[in-house]
Amino acid sequence: MLVSLFRLLSFLPLPALHALGVGVGWLVFLLSPSYRRRLTDNITLAGHRGSLWKSVGEAGKGMFELPFIWCASPKRVLRTARIVNWELVQQALDAKAGIVFLTPHLGCFEISAQSVARHDSLSVLYRPPRKAALKPLIEGARARANLHLAPANLSGVRILLKALKNGQAIGLLPDQVPQNGEGVWADFFGKPAYTMTLPAKLQQMSGAPIILAYAERLSWGRGYAIHFVPFEGELGQTPEQQARAINAAMEKLIARCPAQYIWSYNRYKTPPGVTPPGAAQ
Repeated sequence: MLVSLFRLLSFLPLPALHALGVGVGWLVFLLSPSYRRRLTDNITLAGHRGSLWKSVGEAGKGMFELPFIWCASPKRVLRTARIVNWELVQQALDAKAGIVFLTPHLGCFEISAQSVARHDSLSVLYRPPRKAALKPLIEGARARANLHLAPANLSGVRILLKALKNGQAIGLLPDQVPQNGEGVWADFFGKPAYTMTLPAKLQQMSGAPIILAYAERLSWGRGYAIHFVPFEGELGQTPEQQARAINAAMEKLIARCPAQYIWSYNRYKTPPGVTPPGAAQ
């Protein structure tokens, strides 16, 4: 049922989907106190409250563009994407040292991977959805030509490391809350967030450069601008230093278009089995 609905919606033009998304985004914001509170608290904590009202509509756009991104033909989807600073990526690909792409929940992060895979092989870390009905939809949509899924377990880590050692690119969502034992507490906009350590580990094991990527959603359904930005910070020596360095890079990236970050995401939750930051101290 859900797959059929997504396929039906995918025939609509992107401007129409974004218009629907703005309406539904505001409806959810007004009707759900918990959603409204988390979104407002997170964007205020980050110092971007001036983008609050715009972020409500952008969150709705993010929901309603998924049928198009996942179910429309790759040719039609990629026609909406304009790549900025591809030279940075091509230089790294030519060096054949691999690339660690880090893409936060900013803009249309789903189309970023498709845009890279259009040019070269890309393996992305993937955590299956909790709802079984979504699994065939998401897996079928993401596993496109040159785009390979690596499960979020030891087997998947081996897939990513092998790709890097073969000079290929991998992609991760560094602001996704990891499971117990897969992260450390590091500040994210001034508040401790359980942060994955895998990106820094893979970079150190392979020597591959880190490149930040995000897909800026253009107004009036005009498509997306895919931006690539070099990672300029020092990772440091300890997992805590490395996680904080990556979080700092994500903060700078989000500041470029703060209204398009998914502020409703429960970034500061304590995963099961993880000691809260205050108790750890």
